[in-house]
Amino acid sequence: MDPGMNHLLKWGIENSSTTAPSPDAPPPRPLDPAILQAIFGGPSDADLMKKSMAAISSSDITIENKLIAFDNFEQLIESIDNANNLEPLGLWTPLVELLKNEEGQLRRMAAWCVGTAVQNNEKAQERALVMGAIPALVKMAIEEADENIRRKALYALSSEMRNYQPATDEAVKALPERLRTEGPIDAADMEAVDRVIARLRERK
Repeated sequence: MDPGMNHLLKWGIENSSTTAPSPDAPPPRPLDPAILQAIFGGPSDADLMKKSMAAISSSDITIENKLIAFDNFEQLIESIDNANNLEPLGLWTPLVELLKNEEGQLRRMAAWCVGTAVQNNEKAQERALVMGAIPALVKMAIEEADENIRRKALYALSSEMRNYQPATDEAVKALPERLRTEGPIDAADMEAVDRVIARLRERK
């Protein structure tokens, strides 16, 4: 049984009686509003994802609040179902555009979210590839001065490449000549993927 329904049933049993209540009986225990919201409806994860992205993209929101919204967004897309909803909700486009944002902390969070969405998720890996995330992430990994931003870009690239050959091919193609390895890279070969990421990390 759904936990919310279970709580509702328990509350109903505890607060029901076939006899008149005793004057000395304690008052009925109120039902948790969070349970009522879960049962009768509240903002869905999809709604929360859209609201978070709207806040991140708004010019009226402070950077501090944008980062809070981004953190909430990242936690939501840890669920593979929510990550796969990025496409139907139209959220891949603004997410990838944020990889190029002038504010470094927003670029960092965007890379983190891409990495979270694509991890062990071929559907999301395909979307990130189609939306052009890979060249932007490679550029970040090479050119960013802030190591925290670079680490998130590398994390996203590593997650995008693993076990998804089209993304691995695209990442290798996006590398500058000096960072390319000889021959093709097998996306299923974790050591080979790690070598590419290591070269990007060292930038040489």
